[in-house]
Amino acid sequence: MIVNLSQQHSLVSNWVGELRDVTLQNDRMRFRRNLERIGEAAAYEISKVLPFVEKEIQTPLGIAVHKVLKEQPVLATILRAGLPLHNGLLNYFDQADNAFISAYRKHNKDGSFEISLDYVSCPELENRVIIVSDPMLATGASLVKTIHFLKEEGNPREIHIVAAIACSVGIEYVKREAPSATIWCGDIDEELTAKGYIVPGLGDAGDLAFGTKVQM
Repeated sequence: MIVNLSQQHSLVSNWVGELRDVTLQNDRMRFRRNLERIGEAAAYEISKVLPFVEKEIQTPLGIAVHKVLKEQPVLATILRAGLPLHNGLLNYFDQADNAFISAYRKHNKDGSFEISLDYVSCPELENRVIIVSDPMLATGASLVKTIHFLKEEGNPREIHIVAAIACSVGIEYVKREAPSATIWCGDIDEELTAKGYIVPGLGDAGDLAFGTKVQM
Protein backbone atom coordinates (compact mmCIF):
# COMPACT_ATOMS: atom_id res chain seq x y z
CA MET A 1 0.00 0.00 0.00
CA ILE A 2 1.19 3.50 -0.88
CA VAL A 3 -0.13 6.48 1.10
CA ASN A 4 0.58 9.98 -0.25
CA LEU A 5 -0.08 12.30 2.68
CA SER A 6 -0.31 15.31 0.33
CA GLN A 7 -3.01 13.75 -1.83
CA GLN A 8 -5.67 15.42 0.28
CA HIS A 9 -5.50 18.98 1.56
CA SER A 10 -3.50 19.03 4.78
CA LEU A 11 -0.59 20.80 6.44
CA VAL A 12 1.72 18.05 5.18
CA SER A 13 1.55 19.54 1.68
CA ASN A 14 2.40 22.93 3.16
CA TRP A 15 5.45 21.53 4.99
CA VAL A 16 6.68 19.65 1.91
CA GLY A 17 6.35 22.87 -0.08
CA GLU A 18 8.57 24.66 2.44
CA LEU A 19 11.14 21.83 2.28
CA ARG A 20 11.35 22.27 -1.50
CA ASP A 21 11.54 26.09 -1.46
CA VAL A 22 15.09 27.31 -2.24
CA THR A 23 14.27 30.66 -0.60
CA LEU A 24 13.69 28.88 2.73
CA GLN A 25 16.28 26.10 2.61
CA ASN A 26 19.05 28.18 4.21
CA ASP A 27 17.07 28.04 7.47
CA ARG A 28 18.31 24.65 8.71
CA MET A 29 16.20 24.72 11.86
CA ARG A 30 13.04 25.28 9.82
CA PHE A 31 14.07 22.51 7.40
CA ARG A 32 14.65 20.03 10.24
CA ARG A 33 11.42 21.03 11.97
CA ASN A 34 9.37 20.48 8.81
CA LEU A 35 10.86 16.99 8.43
CA GLU A 36 9.99 16.40 12.07
CA ARG A 37 6.41 17.57 11.50
CA ILE A 38 6.00 15.19 8.57
CA GLY A 39 7.25 12.39 10.84
CA GLU A 40 4.66 13.36 13.44
CA ALA A 41 1.84 13.39 10.88
CA ALA A 42 2.95 10.00 9.53
CA ALA A 43 3.09 8.58 13.05
CA TYR A 44 -0.50 9.68 13.71
CA GLU A 45 -1.71 8.09 10.46
CA ILE A 46 0.24 4.86 11.03
CA SER A 47 -1.17 4.60 14.55
CA LYS A 48 -4.64 4.18 13.04
CA VAL A 49 -3.70 0.83 11.51
CA LEU A 50 -1.82 -0.62 14.49
CA PRO A 51 -3.48 -3.01 16.98
CA PHE A 52 -5.01 -1.54 20.14
CA VAL A 53 -6.36 -3.10 23.31
CA GLU A 54 -8.74 -1.77 25.93
CA LYS A 55 -7.23 -0.78 29.26
CA GLU A 56 -8.85 0.36 32.50
CA ILE A 57 -7.40 3.68 33.66
CA GLN A 58 -7.79 4.73 37.28
CA THR A 59 -8.75 8.41 37.53
CA PRO A 60 -9.19 10.41 40.78
CA LEU A 61 -12.95 9.80 40.51
CA GLY A 62 -13.34 6.39 38.96
CA ILE A 63 -12.35 4.04 36.12
CA ALA A 64 -12.11 5.06 32.47
CA VAL A 65 -11.70 2.50 29.69
CA HIS A 66 -9.36 3.55 26.88
CA LYS A 67 -7.93 1.95 23.79
CA VAL A 68 -4.12 1.89 23.99
CA LEU A 69 -1.42 0.51 21.72
CA LYS A 70 -1.13 -3.24 22.10
CA GLU A 71 2.65 -3.03 21.64
CA GLN A 72 5.31 -0.47 20.83
CA PRO A 73 6.82 -0.41 17.34
CA VAL A 74 10.50 -0.32 16.48
CA LEU A 75 11.52 2.99 14.90
CA ALA A 76 14.44 2.56 12.51
CA THR A 77 16.19 5.33 10.61
CA ILE A 78 18.99 5.72 8.10
CA LEU A 79 21.73 8.05 9.32
CA ARG A 80 22.20 10.98 9.02
CA ALA A 81 19.43 12.51 6.94
CA GLY A 82 16.73 10.43 8.61
CA LEU A 83 17.25 11.83 12.11
CA PRO A 84 14.71 14.72 12.01
CA LEU A 85 12.03 12.50 10.44
CA HIS A 86 12.81 9.81 13.02
CA ASN A 87 12.53 12.35 15.82
CA GLY A 88 9.04 13.29 14.62
CA LEU A 89 7.97 9.65 14.76
CA LEU A 90 9.55 9.32 18.20
CA ASN A 91 7.64 12.37 19.45
CA TYR A 92 4.43 10.35 18.97
CA PHE A 93 5.65 6.80 19.55
CA ASP A 94 7.57 8.05 22.56
CA GLN A 95 7.99 4.65 24.20
CA ALA A 96 9.16 2.87 21.05
CA ASP A 97 12.34 0.87 20.67
CA ASN A 98 14.82 2.32 18.18
CA ALA A 99 17.22 1.11 15.50
CA PHE A 100 19.90 3.08 13.66
CA ILE A 101 21.48 2.19 10.34
CA SER A 102 24.40 3.81 8.56
CA ALA A 103 23.61 3.32 4.86
CA TYR A 104 24.97 5.77 2.33
CA ARG A 105 25.90 6.19 -1.31
CA LYS A 106 29.57 5.43 -1.92
CA HIS A 107 30.34 7.28 -5.16
CA ASN A 108 32.67 5.99 -7.87
CA LYS A 109 34.77 8.13 -10.21
CA ASP A 110 32.50 7.32 -13.16
CA GLY A 111 29.53 8.88 -11.35
CA SER A 112 27.92 5.59 -10.32
CA PHE A 113 27.43 4.65 -6.70
CA GLU A 114 27.00 1.67 -4.42
CA ILE A 115 25.12 1.46 -1.13
CA SER A 116 27.50 0.99 1.78
CA LEU A 117 26.00 -0.26 5.05
CA ASP A 118 28.57 0.12 7.83
CA TYR A 119 26.69 0.21 11.13
CA VAL A 120 23.47 -1.21 12.57
CA SER A 121 22.18 -1.01 16.13
CA CYS A 122 18.77 -2.56 16.74
CA PRO A 123 16.61 -4.25 19.40
CA GLU A 124 14.89 -7.64 19.08
CA LEU A 125 12.90 -7.56 15.81
CA GLU A 126 11.15 -10.92 15.76
CA ASN A 127 7.39 -10.49 15.14
CA ARG A 128 7.66 -6.72 15.67
CA VAL A 129 6.19 -3.76 13.79
CA ILE A 130 9.06 -1.78 12.22
CA ILE A 131 8.76 1.80 10.96
CA VAL A 132 11.76 2.76 8.79
CA SER A 133 12.29 6.47 8.04
CA ASP A 134 14.38 8.06 5.29
CA PRO A 135 13.47 11.53 3.98
CA MET A 136 14.13 10.75 0.30
CA LEU A 137 12.99 7.50 -1.30
CA ALA A 138 14.85 7.90 -4.61
CA THR A 139 16.17 4.68 -6.17
CA GLY A 140 15.04 2.71 -3.12
CA ALA A 141 18.41 0.92 -2.97
CA SER A 142 19.39 2.03 0.53
CA LEU A 143 15.94 1.29 1.95
CA VAL A 144 15.81 -2.17 0.41
CA LYS A 145 19.30 -3.01 1.63
CA THR A 146 18.35 -1.77 5.10
CA ILE A 147 15.15 -3.84 5.15
CA HIS A 148 16.98 -6.97 4.01
CA PHE A 149 19.58 -6.51 6.74
CA LEU A 150 16.93 -5.96 9.42
CA LYS A 151 15.15 -9.11 8.29
CA GLU A 152 18.38 -11.02 8.86
CA GLU A 153 18.25 -9.86 12.50
CA GLY A 154 14.65 -10.99 12.98
CA ASN A 155 11.41 -11.61 11.12
CA PRO A 156 9.22 -8.50 11.56
CA ARG A 157 5.45 -8.85 11.39
CA GLU A 158 4.89 -5.52 9.62
CA ILE A 159 7.13 -3.01 7.88
CA HIS A 160 6.16 0.63 7.34
CA ILE A 161 8.35 3.07 5.40
CA VAL A 162 8.13 6.83 5.97
CA ALA A 163 9.61 9.33 3.49
CA ALA A 164 9.15 13.07 3.03
CA ILE A 165 9.36 12.70 -0.77
CA ALA A 166 9.30 9.47 -2.76
CA CYS A 167 10.00 8.83 -6.43
CA SER A 168 7.76 6.46 -8.35
CA VAL A 169 10.87 4.59 -9.59
CA GLY A 170 11.99 3.90 -6.02
CA ILE A 171 8.47 2.98 -4.95
CA GLU A 172 8.29 0.33 -7.67
CA TYR A 173 11.66 -1.09 -6.63
CA VAL A 174 10.62 -1.29 -2.98
CA LYS A 175 7.33 -2.93 -3.98
CA ARG A 176 9.25 -5.62 -5.86
CA GLU A 177 11.80 -6.27 -3.12
CA ALA A 178 9.58 -5.77 -0.05
CA PRO A 179 6.01 -6.27 -1.32
CA SER A 180 4.42 -6.44 2.14
CA ALA A 181 5.76 -3.03 3.23
CA THR A 182 3.47 0.00 3.44
CA ILE A 183 4.94 3.30 2.18
CA TRP A 184 3.83 6.59 3.76
CA CYS A 185 5.20 9.68 2.03
CA GLY A 186 4.73 13.42 2.12
CA ASP A 187 4.57 13.58 -1.68
CA ILE A 188 5.45 11.58 -4.80
CA ASP A 189 7.58 12.80 -7.72
CA GLU A 190 7.89 11.00 -11.04
CA GLU A 191 11.41 11.82 -12.31
CA LEU A 192 14.80 10.45 -11.26
CA THR A 193 18.07 11.76 -12.72
CA ALA A 194 20.86 9.52 -14.03
CA LYS A 195 22.69 10.15 -10.74
CA GLY A 196 19.70 9.00 -8.71
CA TYR A 197 18.29 12.34 -7.53
CA ILE A 198 14.57 13.05 -7.39
CA VAL A 199 13.15 15.81 -9.65
CA PRO A 200 11.75 18.25 -8.67
CA GLY A 201 12.66 16.83 -5.24
CA LEU A 202 14.34 19.22 -2.85
CA GLY A 203 18.09 18.58 -3.09
CA ASP A 204 20.21 16.74 -0.53
CA ALA A 205 18.12 16.43 2.64
CA GLY A 206 21.11 15.55 4.82
CA ASP A 207 23.13 18.55 3.69
CA LEU A 208 20.16 20.89 4.07
CA ALA A 209 19.46 19.63 7.59
CA PHE A 210 23.03 19.36 8.91
CA GLY A 211 25.46 21.04 6.50
CA THR A 212 27.49 19.99 3.48
CA LYS A 213 29.51 16.79 3.89
CA VAL A 214 32.74 15.68 2.26
CA GLN A 215 31.80 13.35 -0.59
CA MET A 216 32.93 9.77 0.02
